[in-house]
Amino acid sequence: MFASDTLYELRVSLQLAENEREGGFSPHISPFIEPPDIGSLLQRIGYNIVTLVRMGENNCSWNRCLTLKRETLLAAQAIYQNMYGNQDGSIPATYRILYFIGWKPDPSQKSPAKRGSANVSFKDIDKVLSTKK
Repeated sequence: MFASDTLYELRVSLQLAENEREGGFSPHISPFIEPPDIGSLLQRIGYNIVTLVRMGENNCSWNRCLTLKRETLLAAQAIYQNMYGNQDGSIPATYRILYFIGWKPDPSQKSPAKRGSANVSFKDIDKVLSTKK
């Protein structure tokens, strides 16, 4: 899944060009997610252990304009090249990709011991570890 800084060069260039040419702008690039949002979402739907694996992307903005005028696109190209272009004429494109997995607890999964059920104090842990050698 793509994260927040993905294609920021393109996003900024399109916004500046469209704002200049048309007096406002519409999102032409999907909104992206932040890593903490993934964890919160998975926990809300019942997943307990969250690790950053799946990737997919399309433009899911409902309020986007379905057209992009040629002159706006040409202005965005000039802005992109001017702001982010390299000496050799190439332009960078940033991609920030998140990988994640999550799973729900299973009845066969071990549960943690109850709080206060330990029979060794942390202050004596060095003694316990030295006797197991």
